[in-house]
Amino acid sequence: MKVTLSALDTSESSFTPLVVIELAQDVKEETKEWLKNRIIAKKKDGGAQLLFRPLLNKYEKETLEHHNLYLVGASQIRLLLGAEAVGLVKECNDNTMRAFTYGTRQNFKGFDDNNDDFLTMAECQFIIKHELENLRARDEKMIPGYPQAKLYPGKSLLRRLLTSGIVIQVFPLHDPEALKKLEDTWYTRFTLKYQPIDSIRGYFGETIALYFGFLEYFTFALIPMAVIGLPYYLFVWEDYDKYVIFASFNLIWSTVILEVWKRGCANMTYRWGTLVMKRQFEEPRPGFHGVLGINSVTGREEPVYSSYKRQLRIYLVSLPFVCLCLYFSLYVMMIYFDLEVWAMSLHQDSGSEWTSVLLYVPSIIYAIVIEIMNRLYRYAAEFLTSWENHRLESAYQNHLILKVLVFNFLNCFASLFYIAFVLKDMKLLRQSLATLLITSQILNQIVESLLPYWLQRKHGVQVKRRVQALKSDIDVTLYEQVILEKEMGTYLGTFDDYLELFLQFGYVSLFSCVYPLAAAFAVLNNFTEVNSDALKMCRVFKRPFSEPSANIGVWQLAFETMSVISVVTNCALIGMSPQVNAVFPESKTDLILIVVAVEHALLALKFILAFAIPDKPRHIQMKLARLEFESLEALKQQKDPEINLLTNASSDSEAEAHVEKCSVESAISLAMGGVAMKAAESMEGNVLQTELFSIK
Repeated sequence: MKVTLSALDTSESSFTPLVVIELAQDVKEETKEWLKNRIIAKKKDGGAQLLFRPLLNKYEKETLEHHNLYLVGASQIRLLLGAEAVGLVKECNDNTMRAFTYGTRQNFKGFDDNNDDFLTMAECQFIIKHELENLRARDEKMIPGYPQAKLYPGKSLLRRLLTSGIVIQVFPLHDPEALKKLEDTWYTRFTLKYQPIDSIRGYFGETIALYFGFLEYFTFALIPMAVIGLPYYLFVWEDYDKYVIFASFNLIWSTVILEVWKRGCANMTYRWGTLVMKRQFEEPRPGFHGVLGINSVTGREEPVYSSYKRQLRIYLVSLPFVCLCLYFSLYVMMIYFDLEVWAMSLHQDSGSEWTSVLLYVPSIIYAIVIEIMNRLYRYAAEFLTSWENHRLESAYQNHLILKVLVFNFLNCFASLFYIAFVLKDMKLLRQSLATLLITSQILNQIVESLLPYWLQRKHGVQVKRRVQALKSDIDVTLYEQVILEKEMGTYLGTFDDYLELFLQFGYVSLFSCVYPLAAAFAVLNNFTEVNSDALKMCRVFKRPFSEPSANIGVWQLAFETMSVISVVTNCALIGMSPQVNAVFPESKTDLILIVVAVEHALLALKFILAFAIPDKPRHIQMKLARLEFESLEALKQQKDPEINLLTNASSDSEAEAHVEKCSVESAISLAMGGVAMKAAESMEGNVLQTELFSIK
């Protein structure tokens, strides 16, 4: 990243700024000094051992107002040891993917002691974020200068600083040159082409890259449904016999595309290293709080919170609240149907052109209300899930997604199920489905991309004018970048993006035999969605922190569940058609039994297909098996001689002297006793101490 650092205090060696910490304007000096000392302190003293500098030096504070911004970076050796600590996987010289270790660094492809490009900027920022989030209180009872901001041993310092309003935000910096190259190959040229997924991964990380990869894959997978659905819409609208073929194709299609995606996802994530990334015992998320105790699995000191209390919060507060929201959603839905009846009666009485247009107004209003309710409920769900105090980030995300999915599913699809199976009005069902789908897509494009982009451009012009009004002898390249980016909106993750695709998948698959044109509208929306989402990632929001991911997580299960529900829905709709009912004019029981039998047969076919298509390609399975075999062989070769040596050592110092000659990987694999663990920690501390001393 090419930046100008002439405005920084250069009493110590300069570094590449990677992360920005913004403090409140009135933060006390003793608090700033304490925070700085904790960030730059050595690991053994409870610090992060990072580099920490103010954006402006003491002379320019009088000229420039933004003196509450600080830059965080790290030395190259600190980043390499951090890569080992978080378990990053890199490609070796023999083309295999292995967890990076500092001791075996020369075995990894592209590594050079004089080359700083071995780790991508996104990986470096992820490492710094990990270190900052794991800064925890030791003996402090409060944040210096703020007696009301209480601390206890094990409490996340960054979390407390954020909740106390002392730290406003922490965000990674963009790399202007790399971002410009990515934009040129991504969205600036409006042509039909594949996205540069590997480049997106290199800049934004695996989680963002997997979303755009899934968006692209899902869009192309919708094309067959759109092509087949178009003639059905134009020529055989009321011929339900032919819709049986279309619905059956839809069911097979929804299964196959999800299974094929898992195979493609495995290919990508193996190449990126996250498929074989060994997740260590997950540490408590920064928002978790409780009384300091001992983790019974890892033996580490960390906050402990009773699972019984958490269950009480879930079942006595969260669950009733969700049920109340679902009831309110159904109540709003009944108001919508009252408006529909009013519009239809008005049209039947007058029969004019404007009343025919009025028929669509209730659906449009209801679609807007649904979007508003979904967004308001999302805030409530986030607050409740945080209040439940889940220890792990994965548990927090699972509970949040479950709450939001249940509400959004009912809010968006309850009216369609009511029309289909209670009112049995197929014409109204087609009209409502088309209105909900198109209106929601237009609103999402405006709210998620166009409006933030317009606001950001307007703010950017004001910032540039203020910057140009400063003294001409001040180098404002880095200053301008930081000020611009700190005012950008914060990207809240891929949750809303996946949710939009999930609801779109539901509109396409649940009622395909009634409105086969839904897939065509989804394809058109997604082609513009790719560019608008790319635009907001690059120009509207701050750069998000990279997060390693091996798949799309719980969303895979959500899409598979939706495809199962679509089997039941389409079979029921076909069974309700006049053509099928005409075959059984007297016995409705026989009709129900046949529909249920067909539905079970299709579900069986669906699960057979899911089982027959492996989640990982054969060559990936072989590579993973080979890696596991080699790890076991290496462990067997090291285990006996190394353990004996350590056991028979006359002193701790003798054992440490031996482990100093080994790689960090060997030391960790020998961590079957306290001596080996102590030696590994000693090695990391010594290496870092030597490196930082040389810098100073």
